[in-house]
Amino acid sequence: MANRGPAYGLSREVQQKIDKQYDPELEQILIQWIVAQCGPEVGQPQPGKDEFQKWLKDGTVLCKLINSLYPKGQGPVAKIQPFTMAFKQMEQISQFLRAAERYGILASDIFQTVDLWEGKNMACVQRTLMNLGGLAVAKGDEFFVGDPNWFPKKSQENRRAFSEDKLKEGQSVIGLQMGTNRGASQAGMTGYGMPRQIL
Repeated sequence: MANRGPAYGLSREVQQKIDKQYDPELEQILIQWIVAQCGPEVGQPQPGKDEFQKWLKDGTVLCKLINSLYPKGQGPVAKIQPFTMAFKQMEQISQFLRAAERYGILASDIFQTVDLWEGKNMACVQRTLMNLGGLAVAKGDEFFVGDPNWFPKKSQENRRAFSEDKLKEGQSVIGLQMGTNRGASQAGMTGYGMPRQIL
């Protein structure tokens, strides 16, 4: 947490809720996948959120991961180097995020650079990596390495084609969620402005 003191009050409560979303079991699955995908040269962190964050913080592991999902030499990140300067590390993380979006991850499923670099929202980092793994499995190319059961299966499109007659048939049916007027009548209703009769 770069140059920040401890949080108090509402900020602390919000941070505690975010921290509770972090899943240690998912962390182990992601580490296994990244090591299998990139090779043992990326190393392996000790268990724990802080160690996981330090491992990914400079962006080199993430860039190697996204490059490993492409044919050799055609990866989206051309230059991968372990930097010590903060802005270079953040730039490398941003390169990974842009490449992940081009790979097919929705922009709403991608973490922000500071979520990882400052360790503010590691649960969001986990979700992005889980979505990336699931998408790599769903693509079905030979670039995914590891156990496909580590990630939830992505839903597949199930397109249906109906004939014109079937579509016209459906226009004459009133769905029950719209309500029904069967049994309704205006018996006992009075006109507007008339006094209510109390007997």
